[in-house]
Formats: sequence, structure tokens, C-alpha cells
Amino acid sequence: MKLQAELNGENHEIEIRREGEKTFAEVDGRKYELEVSEPEPNVYLLKNGHKIFQVFVSPQEKKDAPMQVSSGGNDFEIKLIDPKRLRGAGIEGASADGAAEIKTAMPGKVARILAEQGAEIKKGEGVLIVEAMKMQNEMKAPKDGIVKEIRCAEGETVNAGDVLAVIE
Repeated sequence: MKLQAELNGENHEIEIRREGEKTFAEVDGRKYELEVSEPEPNVYLLKNGHKIFQVFVSPQEKKDAPMQVSSGGNDFEIKLIDPKRLRGAGIEGASADGAAEIKTAMPGKVARILAEQGAEIKKGEGVLIVEAMKMQNEMKAPKDGIVKEIRCAEGETVNAGDVLAVIE
């Protein structure tokens, strides 16, 4: 996953990829091999060699708002930009009147289903949680609507690109 991050008015190129239990990060050409865990919500432990860093990421109030990050007694305001999302920004509006599919980005296991089929849901509300790489990822509704289909069950293993739910 390639991202751009704005920190203290400077832009940084970031690339993150996961292989097994390892996370590989490249920041402005500097490479890191990390083990990442989330022992509690919004608290991450990053292990780099023999060093462990605890990072707290404040929940965002707005989707595109900068993230408030604390680590080692230092506070940072970071704005992440996903170039892929910018390229596809028009697509989300185009599907506002049709069905929207919720797909997995990577292989994992369905940890919990949060919304029932037939339920009315608002954009941004959680539909289900997929555990991948020992991290739980909440899959959210991309638009207001009705949960038309849930195509998975709790505990089921899913592959990257699988459609897990449909919102109409």
C-alpha cells in the first residue's frame, strides 16, 4: 500500500506491505522490518529489532481529518493521503444510487458481523470485522442504505477481493 503523509508541513512517501507476521515499511527510502500488534483499541506496539515503540492513534472525528498520534512523549498531527482513493473518488458518488459491495483487501477471517441482513445502515457504520495479520479491521458501509446481503459467516476464512456484504 502506497501512501503520502503530511507531517509538520512536509510530505513523505510511505509504502507498507505485510508478509506473514512481518510488516515492511519504507519511509522516504528508509526501510524498516516491523512486528505490529494492537493490544487494545488505538494502541499499537511496533517492534523493530530489539526496540519496541508504543504508539497511540486518536480516533478520527472526520474521515479526512489529520490523525493525532502520540509516541514516546511526543505528539504529532499526521494527514495520510491514499493516492488510489483519490483516483477513485468519483466512483463512490457514482454508486450512491446503486448497490455498493464491501470487499476484503487481504486474506483473513471474519471475526464478527456487526449488521444484520435487511438492517438500515448509515455511511461509515461498521458492517463486519475482518481479522488479518493479527489486526482487526472494521469494514464500514460506503453509503447510507439497507444491508441487502451478508455473504460470509463469523469464523469464515476470506480471500482478498471477496465480496462480504452488499449495501443498497
